[in-house]
Amino acid sequence: MLALDLFVNGLIIGLFYALMAVGLTMIFGILKVVNFAHGEFYMIGAYTYTLVSLALGVPPWLALPIAAAAGALLGWATERWLMRPLYAGYGSWGLMKDEYAVVVTFGLSLLLINLVDKVVGPYPMRGPALSDVTRMAIGPFMMSGQKLITAGLSIVLLAGLALFIKRSLWGRQVQAVAQNRLGASIAGIDTARASSIIFMASGVLAALAGALLAPVINPAPDVGAFPAIKSYVIVVIGGMGSIPGSILAALALGVLESFGAVYLSYDYRDTYGLVLLILILLFRPKGLFGERAREV
Repeated sequence: MLALDLFVNGLIIGLFYALMAVGLTMIFGILKVVNFAHGEFYMIGAYTYTLVSLALGVPPWLALPIAAAAGALLGWATERWLMRPLYAGYGSWGLMKDEYAVVVTFGLSLLLINLVDKVVGPYPMRGPALSDVTRMAIGPFMMSGQKLITAGLSIVLLAGLALFIKRSLWGRQVQAVAQNRLGASIAGIDTARASSIIFMASGVLAALAGALLAPVINPAPDVGAFPAIKSYVIVVIGGMGSIPGSILAALALGVLESFGAVYLSYDYRDTYGLVLLILILLFRPKGLFGERAREV
């Protein structure tokens, strides 16, 4: 019974990790850019949710879409004002030097951390819970209401993203850009708009991840650093650019941490993912879904 409980708890943790990692892998898989400010998208979502709820008195459920809008706006601004001028001089993303994007996104990360530190303050804040129910029974399992809500919304968001990419017109345009940006441009697809959509979707997922965990993590200016590191680990394990790979890797990491915390040591819980990363790189350098790294 303990093993089953740990497995379910690990899956719930993995769903949260997937929210963070999928946005990151979308940007890399389609635009071939690593966003080093991804953790700050998470931080902005957590702060927006917390401040809107506490300072303005907005109900937590209404604060969630506001946090998502903040993430979308930050994603759009990042692509439009920081990334697009970089690749405009090269004719396409593929010709842009990778180190330019690294420097710009890393600089954005430092800017956002220090901006929040100066405007809001360096001290952690606690976001309001989405549910007053502390414990809920799901069959034989007892779990916190916040954790179940987070898991349920994560599933809905990931499923919605999959439907958007596969079924919507904009989603199909994003797929076309991922497969061949030049060919998509020749076919009349607005590749700049597709890039904005990708950054906005990534921002929404990361911001909502931060908002959903705000009642637990106590937002602080540097709160996005550790989730970002885990996201990078997940993206590499799953295969750079593979959305299914990132989701499966996130779930696997959540289960591994859940079992490791009980059967090995809770103190080393955050190192288990790094050990898994090393093993994957030794035996499968391209990641679990490395062959599909260019697919979306």
